[in-house]
Amino acid sequence: MKILMIGGTGNISSEVTPLLLAAGHEVTVLNTGKRPIPAGCKHVKADRFNPQEFSEAMKGVEVDVAIDFMAFTPDHCRGVYEALRGKIEQLIFISSATVYQKPHVKIPITEETPRGNPFWPYAQDKIACEEYLESIQGGDYPVTIVRPSHTFGKTWIPSPINGCGFTVAARMLSGKPFIIHDKGESLWTLTASSDFAKGFVGLVGNKEAIGEAFHITSDESLTWNEIYKELAKALGADKANPIYIPTDFIAKVYPEALGKLKGDKSENGVFDNSKIKKFVPGFKCEKNFAASIGEAVAWFMEDGKRREIDSEEDKLIDTIIEAFVKSK
Repeated sequence: MKILMIGGTGNISSEVTPLLLAAGHEVTVLNTGKRPIPAGCKHVKADRFNPQEFSEAMKGVEVDVAIDFMAFTPDHCRGVYEALRGKIEQLIFISSATVYQKPHVKIPITEETPRGNPFWPYAQDKIACEEYLESIQGGDYPVTIVRPSHTFGKTWIPSPINGCGFTVAARMLSGKPFIIHDKGESLWTLTASSDFAKGFVGLVGNKEAIGEAFHITSDESLTWNEIYKELAKALGADKANPIYIPTDFIAKVYPEALGKLKGDKSENGVFDNSKIKKFVPGFKCEKNFAASIGEAVAWFMEDGKRREIDSEEDKLIDTIIEAFVKSK
């Protein structure tokens, strides 16, 4: 099949692309070209967020399946619809598990869990995208919705508040305090992007998946205390110094954390993956968090340049901690 990747070089898509190529598909990546295009792919250079430029670029694209990693508003979705209506066998929209009802009323979360997130505009926009696509889904525009949760690869060290680089890890290694929200006891699911990709490619061109929505996550859920314990172990950080700060206090000092925490990571993020396993028989996540974070830490340790500290994130952590200490 001819597959168009809108995006194609990010945390998740960079794992999806090699599997599509290995399966014999012809893959075209549409993006600005600021990141290297995966070997074996065709490239269409265009700014996805420039409507006129995107529309012009799409005129020359012939595709069976389009995968949109870079749609964040209904207008983004509308642009793809206008370009590809009646021309494709499937549109796969990358949504987010943040669309599920917050606070969670029941876990594990299934695809039937109601949508609704009053805390995070990002999630609200994704919900609006889903609702728009559902309204136009049909024979001339077959849609599949995929909702990743907290998915990370070997170049990421996941953090609940900000960043995916080495900043928090550096603080752990040096003994500087780092933040764990609340008491660190809420459950969370972290999924290796390489595992996610295996489930995802099983939906590409899958006619049974048309008109359906799926989340694809690990079946392993850990508390944030356990997550940071595994990170410290991978780092060899025997000086790790966590400080526990309530979510509401973090959000008061840093309002942007409201969506990221109350709208996502301070909730019990536990998922039922029965549906993806039904539609993609044999799928399972093979890497637990310990293995995945071990790969990530090894990647950072290979090159000192990768262990750059984000000064703004580092300062933000200090600011939140200092405010909390003063409030005691």
